Amino acid sequence: MPEKSVSTESLGTVGRRKYTGRKLRVALIGCGGITEVYIRAMQTLPQIELVAGVDIKADRLKVMDQKYGIKRLYRDWKRMLKEVKPQGTIVCTPNILHAQPTIDSLNAGAHVLVEKPMAMDPEQCQQMIEAARKNRRKLAVGFQYRFHPNTEMLLRARDDRRFGKIMFARCQALRRRGIPNWGVFGRKHLQGGGPMIDIGVHVIEMAHYVMGSPTPVAAAANIWTYMGNKQNDVACTWPGWDYKSYTVEDLAIGQIRFENGSIMQIEASFAAHVKEDVWNFTLVGEKGGCQWDPPMVFTDRAGTMVNESPVYVGARSDFAYLFERKLADWVEACLRGTPLRAPGEAGLAIQKMLDGVYRAAEAGHEVEIS
Repeated sequence: MPEKSVSTESLGTVGRRKYTGRKLRVALIGCGGITEVYIRAMQTLPQIELVAGVDIKADRLKVMDQKYGIKRLYRDWKRMLKEVKPQGTIVCTPNILHAQPTIDSLNAGAHVLVEKPMAMDPEQCQQMIEAARKNRRKLAVGFQYRFHPNTEMLLRARDDRRFGKIMFARCQALRRRGIPNWGVFGRKHLQGGGPMIDIGVHVIEMAHYVMGSPTPVAAAANIWTYMGNKQNDVACTWPGWDYKSYTVEDLAIGQIRFENGSIMQIEASFAAHVKEDVWNFTLVGEKGGCQWDPPMVFTDRAGTMVNESPVYVGARSDFAYLFERKLADWVEACLRGTPLRAPGEAGLAIQKMLDGVYRAAEAGHEVEIS
């Protein structure tokens, strides 16, 4: 067994007392790069036993075998579900293949954690939710930034009524030059969109979460492609993207109206002429406001306008930690029936907003979200 195996033995004995509680037998559907982040997170959670992997690419299955010691490897998720009978699956396929393996897993009796965005459109999300309900299984969406200490600090401030009624949110997921030069991120028919659906989704979902998850009712937007579909001759971190197959937007600007009267502005780009990358959201309420990075609360105290900064929000906020928290939340829900912090219904709400942005951009006017 390789040193970095995620076998039951290794998960139960490395750096801790041997775990003797219930385990969740988990299979991976899609074994690309993000899957390795999941595997490393699993190595910290003795409640998980990784039992199988699925991918259409032989080289990725070889990595799963040689690097992580996963021996039950498949090219067909339906065959894997039938033969392995996992209790849970983690779906890390391209966006176009989020819905079907999720539905098939749920119908086979497995709980599911599906990567973001939940699917290609709200209709697929609804089908996934219905399959979870019908089979009485847990369906979670990969919204790890809900578990970030900055987000949790702002949730506590909201619950302490520091903001009052939240009227406005501004979400920014902007890269100066960060067009992915791997995977299928530039292909609309496989991904559903570009930066809005790939990176904007994260900032949208955590802002929406802190806002209290109001119901979206309308969207207005525009999108532009001006760089990704051209050959690049500018030095950047990720050069050499496939501009010939690039069919998504470079920049998307949208506005979402909610049933309670609040508004969210969204800015997402793989290649924006801005000073530096931005990954942030701000909220404006009747009693106070806030920003996510660095976390601050803006309010009035003792007749004075004040900006409040925390001394400490948590020891860790790295990507690995967020995946550990996300996985732990899902596993606890599967094994003990606890509520999910990112259930399928949250994924559907975000998908409706993303869908509304793209529909509004295509229509050239505001569209309803139902």
